[in-house]
Amino acid sequence: MQAELCEIPQGQLPSLEARNINKAYGKKVILKNVSFSVYPGETLAVIGPSGVGKSTILKIISGLQTADSGKITLREEKLGMVFQYSALLNSYSVSENIAFALHDSGLGKDEIENLVHESLEIVGLEEFHNAMPDELSGGQQKRVSFARAIVNDPQIILYDEPTAGLDPINSTLLEDYMNKLSRKEGTAGIVVTHQHSTIRNTADKIICLFKGEIVWQGRTRDIDTDDNPYIRQFIDGKTKGPFTD
Repeated sequence: MQAELCEIPQGQLPSLEARNINKAYGKKVILKNVSFSVYPGETLAVIGPSGVGKSTILKIISGLQTADSGKITLREEKLGMVFQYSALLNSYSVSENIAFALHDSGLGKDEIENLVHESLEIVGLEEFHNAMPDELSGGQQKRVSFARAIVNDPQIILYDEPTAGLDPINSTLLEDYMNKLSRKEGTAGIVVTHQHSTIRNTADKIICLFKGEIVWQGRTRDIDTDDNPYIRQFIDGKTKGPFTD
């Protein structure tokens, strides 16, 4: 089942805009004139084969890397990120991992504890607040990573392969959390993923990258009918097509 599409009010400004983003490592072009926008309550999926610059987009938006040229405009102050491999600190408990995201917030201890508890409630892991990361399953670690990303109530959230390696049940749980943020809280989201279920269940629109460029973009509802050869090969999983020719 595809996600219920976000309706963008007329005249509303996007939460995030990327304009003509370029990035290269030496002579290797990673991104070439990539442009897109994401509105409040809307989720954009960034898809394509491995190594085409998808995760680089997230790193540039989050400030972990800088673009060679182009412009990122953020109209919201708070940004969260769910990493592909959870990125939990093994020497910290679950609660301490989540609270770490608030260490520069200026909030008091009681306020931080309340926010941590609320975020754990959202992902259904309140009873694991004192557990260590290595005591959790992979799905639980991903849910803790999600709780850490939302604890500061972000208006923009970035997801790097959030459901990779998860069983269908845990994938659906994370997709439901993502939809709750966008549909109920109005959070703008960008998800880098290869998972068809995550694309269909969470994304309003899609950009498909190849060799650093956008080779297809459109609404999620169009992916089964559009005859663009790039989106057809990606969605149909064919071995022959522009990605492999």
